[in-house]
Amino acid sequence: MADAQRSELRRGGRPRDASITEAVLDAVRELLAHEGYAATTVQAISKRSGVPVSSIYRRWRNRIRLIEDAAVLATPRMGAATGNLRRDLRRFARDLHAAYTSPVTRAAFPFLLAEYQKGQLGRSRDEWLSVSWRPILAEILQRAGPEAVDPRVGVDAVFDLLLGCILVGEYVPTSAPAQSTDRTVDLLCRLLEPRGDERPGDTSVKGVERSRRRRGVGRPTRRGILDG
Repeated sequence: MADAQRSELRRGGRPRDASITEAVLDAVRELLAHEGYAATTVQAISKRSGVPVSSIYRRWRNRIRLIEDAAVLATPRMGAATGNLRRDLRRFARDLHAAYTSPVTRAAFPFLLAEYQKGQLGRSRDEWLSVSWRPILAEILQRAGPEAVDPRVGVDAVFDLLLGCILVGEYVPTSAPAQSTDRTVDLLCRLLEPRGDERPGDTSVKGVERSRRRRGVGRPTRRGILDG
């Protein structure tokens, strides 16, 4: 569901015409892919979509939020976690990689980061939580269980490591080819393995759950555009 429709439902009103919302988002994607970020103005979006500027601003309060909806807010396709850590992480990582390397996202993402550095935010940090991928990753780690995931490892650290590898590999020029997401996941699985120095009392089911709650596993706290 698009940002504009979610806003209407939260206010208890009738959702706006979905066809108009999709026409605007499609126009944004076409402009980003063919003309670039700077050319993707609200006026250009209005002209391409045939939707009046006033109608666009009724659905999105600013240009940045509109571009976020069109270029960044992808939805994972992997489905529910199965309990197999390596398999689930590979599916999650492939979806995350696809979300951040599409032509539309490539055209928008570097410029959005520059906007954020200038204090121009499309949505607040709290608003990002509803579209964050971190709870999905938290479920993967929880379903894998303490025999596969060290309870002292937090979901935020795992997400940041995974996304960081993807962004460096795809957006930062280096002399080496980008590492595949499967290889990155293989390394993550080794890092997540429980260590031999875990205290005996922490390996019980209740002890592990207490440790997870205390250390934040399953309870993501960070949020923002880098949540996918």
